Amino acid sequence: MALSREDVKHVASLVRIAVTDAEVEVLQHQLSNTLEQFESLKELNTDAVQPTSHAVPLSSVMREDKSRDPMPKQDVLKNAPMIEGDFIRVRVVLEES
Repeated sequence: MALSREDVKHVASLVRIAVTDAEVEVLQHQLSNTLEQFESLKELNTDAVQPTSHAVPLSSVMREDKSRDPMPKQDVLKNAPMIEGDFIRVRVVLEES
């Protein structure tokens, strides 16, 4: 499947890249070759292949989310760089204008 220069320019505009005329020629050849490789997949018999969303089984590496009693307030506050009373003090992020 050979792409035209206009096809390449259209794809470049979709991905928001600027291409020179020389780059269009190179991309025209490269993208056409890539599409030809995918054309060969049409010859495969996939009737016995189950559709999948992933090639390998997925498993979560995160621990199970279980509720538990909170840490004592004093243990939390002793790790804070600045405290004010029973609160963690943070530096000003936004100033009023």
